[in-house]
Amino acid sequence: MTTNIISQLLQRATYHTHPSSPDGATVRPFPNFDPDVDAAALNNALNAKGVDEDTIVDILTTRTNCQRQQIAAAYQQAFGKQLKEAIRRKLSGKVEDVALGLLRTPAQYDAYQLNCAMKGLGTDEDTLVEILVTRGNKEKNDLIKAYQEEFGNDLAKKIKGDTSGAFQKALLMLLEATKDESNEVDYDLADDDARALYEAGEKQKGTDIDTFVKVLSSRNNEHLKTVFERYTKYSPHDVAKALDLELKGDIENLLISLVKCIGNRPAYFADKLQQSMKGFGTKDNILIRIIVSRSEVDLKNIKVEYKAKFGKTLYNAIKEETKGDYEKILLSLCGSDE
Repeated sequence: MTTNIISQLLQRATYHTHPSSPDGATVRPFPNFDPDVDAAALNNALNAKGVDEDTIVDILTTRTNCQRQQIAAAYQQAFGKQLKEAIRRKLSGKVEDVALGLLRTPAQYDAYQLNCAMKGLGTDEDTLVEILVTRGNKEKNDLIKAYQEEFGNDLAKKIKGDTSGAFQKALLMLLEATKDESNEVDYDLADDDARALYEAGEKQKGTDIDTFVKVLSSRNNEHLKTVFERYTKYSPHDVAKALDLELKGDIENLLISLVKCIGNRPAYFADKLQQSMKGFGTKDNILIRIIVSRSEVDLKNIKVEYKAKFGKTLYNAIKEETKGDYEKILLSLCGSDE
C-alpha cells in the first residue's frame, strides 16, 4: 500500500471521528461523503462550457470545512493541480472571494483577513477588532500559527507595526489568548472587578484602559456578566454606556465590542451584518467574512438575533442586497429563510 493511499485513508478516518457541528451551524457534515466523487464533479463543473457555477456552489456550501480540505487533497491527487488555483482561473469577483474563503481552513481564513486588514497604506482596525474579540483561545493560537505559515511573519509583530497606543496594547493582550473559558463565577472577585472598572473609568479623570482590557480579556463570560450586574451598584450607567462616555475611536470600538460579545456574541454579529447592508452599497468584505466564518459555528443563532432585532430574516436581507451566483452562494451558506 503506498504512503499516499494510507494517508488518504487516515484522513477519511479522521473525518469520521471529527466532532459534530455546533447546534448553531448552518453547514453540517454531508452524509455519504466521498472526496473523490466531489473532486471529479468540481473538475467537470470548472471545465464545462461557460463554467457550471451551480455545481461548484452546491458542493462547496454543503460540505464542512473538514470535508472541503479532503476534496482539495483528492483534487490535487487526481488532477495534479490545486483546486484553489483552478477556481481562481475560472471564477471571478465576489463568488471567487467566497469560494476561496471556503477552501481555506478557519485559521487560514482569519489569517488572510487580518493580513488584508494590515496590507498597504492604512489599517482596517474594525476587522482586527472583530476577529480578535470574537475568537476563543484555541482559535487564536491556531491563527497565530497559520499567519506565520501563510505569510512568514509573526502576527504580534505585524500588529505592533500597524497600530499604536492603547489600541495596540489591547489587541496584543487579546492575542495572548489567556481568557478563562470555564463557567465559574467568583462573586467576591466579581464585586472587586466591578469596583475596579468603575474606579478605572468614571470615578477618575481619564481612563485606566489597562484595567478594562485585563478584566474583560481574561475573565470568563459568566463571571463578567456578574461583574456587569454589580457595576450598576457603583454607577448609574451600564459598562457599555460608561465606555461610550469615557472613550472614543478604535479603543472604544474594541472595548464595547468585547462587552457586547460577552453579553451575546450572535447579537454582535447580527449588528455587524446589518451595518454591512444598510444604506447605499454593501460592505461585501464584512458580509462575506461573517457568513463564511460563522457558517459552522453560530450562524443559526445569528439569524435568530437578526430577525428579532431587525424584523426580517437574514436570508431576505441578503437576497435584497445581492444577485446572481454571489447571492446563490451566500444564501446556500445562510441556510433556510427563517
